[in-house]
Amino acid sequence: MKIMISVGEASGDLHGASVANALKMLQPEVQLIGMGGQAMRDAGVEIIYDIADLGVIGFVEVIKNLRRLFKLRDFLADYMEKERPDVLVIIDYPGFNVRLAKIAQQKGIPVVSYISPSAWAWGKGRAKEVAQIVARVAAIFPFEADVYREAGAKVTFVGHPLLDIVKPSMTRQAALQFFGAQPDRLNILLMPGSRKQEITSLLPDMLAAGEKIVEQVPNCQFFLPVASTISREMLQIIIDKYHIPVTLTCGNNYDLMNISDLAIASSGTATLETSLMKVPTVIVYRLAALTYLLGKLLVKIPNIGLPNIIAGRRIVPELLQNEANPANIAREAIPLLTEQSVREQALADLAEVKQKLGETGAVNRVAQVILEVAQNGG
Repeated sequence: MKIMISVGEASGDLHGASVANALKMLQPEVQLIGMGGQAMRDAGVEIIYDIADLGVIGFVEVIKNLRRLFKLRDFLADYMEKERPDVLVIIDYPGFNVRLAKIAQQKGIPVVSYISPSAWAWGKGRAKEVAQIVARVAAIFPFEADVYREAGAKVTFVGHPLLDIVKPSMTRQAALQFFGAQPDRLNILLMPGSRKQEITSLLPDMLAAGEKIVEQVPNCQFFLPVASTISREMLQIIIDKYHIPVTLTCGNNYDLMNISDLAIASSGTATLETSLMKVPTVIVYRLAALTYLLGKLLVKIPNIGLPNIIAGRRIVPELLQNEANPANIAREAIPLLTEQSVREQALADLAEVKQKLGETGAVNRVAQVILEVAQNGG
């Protein structure tokens, strides 16, 4: 059996690796190929295109990279024609992966969509498009499953994979020693994203906000986990322009979250991870102006942060576009560090998010769906 997996960024690479490991547990002889990164490679996937330089976001950014994306799409289409996988698994990265799925469908290769396009945000038209292309949607949210079923897709609600993945591997004391964190200081986690564009757009404001936080809360130390898609040297060049102590880390992110008192994070999967690890978080995000304006016209929900979407209300601060500036970030962060009532309410809200995500075991359920589709074609 041959299974092809397509992801486009660091978070998808981690999910792809988890699925690959689960597939190999259930079907040890399975052959895994695809587009991914180091995590998938380590999980035994034969990487035919490395995503390290791939990450682009937004309408404007995609247009600027169209030639490269078309070339990549054609390369993968030719590869599918040659290798004839039993199933294509698309994970997130919807603009590219939906187009790849259409090609697979035309070639008679069934498709499983996992971490599917956010039809609950973009409207029912997106769900109908996906429903016509894929053999199965492996839904990670209950409300996502409902939207895709209404659109006519064959859906299996598998639950959220982060419930299986997000947990520390060492004690808090061991983690403090591992990361060189002083136990009498407050630990602030900086998570500007896994794309170069996010780093250059958001990290300077996060660091400047850190300088403002330290003015009022001097006993802080900062940590920044380095994504596999980002150069450590690039990060250090930016960090050196600011006057706060920042430690770059590699791996053991959940152990790092376990000792963190606060996170300042780019909107995305990371904000759900910090929620599950009970780390109060300030969400920041910035897009090209035209991309943002188009998004406001198209997106149908009031919040962009996953914890807020799941909770059904604003429980985590969101600072978007011009609001994502150092003064505002510091203003939202400082009470979460210093005011007990604010912090306790934030922790109670984050516990609610975890409860709404359902049961563990999502990754194994996804693997079972993929194998079923590979064997039966749907």
